[in-house]
Amino acid sequence: MRLLAQALALAYAAGISPFATVAVLGIAHRMDWLGQLPGALDVVGSPWVIGVAGLLYAVEFLATMVPGVASVWETLQTFIRPPLAALLAGAAVWDTDGLAPIAVPLGAMLGLTTHGTKLGMRYAIDASPEPVTNGAANIAELSAVSALVIAVWQHPYIALGLALAVLVLLLILVRAIWVGIARTVRSWRSGGRPPVASH
Repeated sequence: MRLLAQALALAYAAGISPFATVAVLGIAHRMDWLGQLPGALDVVGSPWVIGVAGLLYAVEFLATMVPGVASVWETLQTFIRPPLAALLAGAAVWDTDGLAPIAVPLGAMLGLTTHGTKLGMRYAIDASPEPVTNGAANIAELSAVSALVIAVWQHPYIALGLALAVLVLLLILVRAIWVGIARTVRSWRSGGRPPVASH
C-alpha cells in the first residue's frame, strides 16, 4: 500500500506537469534525498532524462506565460499528461506482483483528474490579459509538484491524503468560478449590463 500511494502521488503530480515531476524526482534522486527509488524509476536520475525533462518544463513554463497560448498548450496536454501519469505509476510498481494492473489505471484516472482541474483553472486564469497571474500559477504548481514528489517518499499516506484533499477543494473552486462566469455571460447576453449614463 505504501508503494501504491507513492505511485499514485507521482501520477497526481504528472497530471499537473509530467516534465516538472520527472525533473524534480531526478534531481532529488541524484542528490540522495530519496534513497533508492522503486521499480523502474532509477532511470529518472540520468542527466539526460533530467536535462530533457527540464528543457520541456522550461518550454511549458514560457508557453503558459502567454495569454491565449497558455490555453492551447493546456488543451494539448490532455493527450500527454494522463498517459505519462499512468506510465510513472506503472514504473513505480514495475517489479512488484499484482500492483501494476491497479496502479496504471488508477494513475491514469488521477492524472486525468488533476489535469482536468488544472485545465479549468488555467482557462479562467488565461482570461486575464496580463502574464503576472499565469506566472504566479506556474510557480504555485511547481512548488506543489516539488513538495509532493519529495514528501511522498517519507510520508506517503499523509502526502497523498493532503494532495487529494487539495484536489477536492480545487474542483469545488473551479466549479464555482465557471458557474460565476456562466452567470455573468448569461446576464450580459440578456441585456443585464449596467446602463450607460446619459448626458
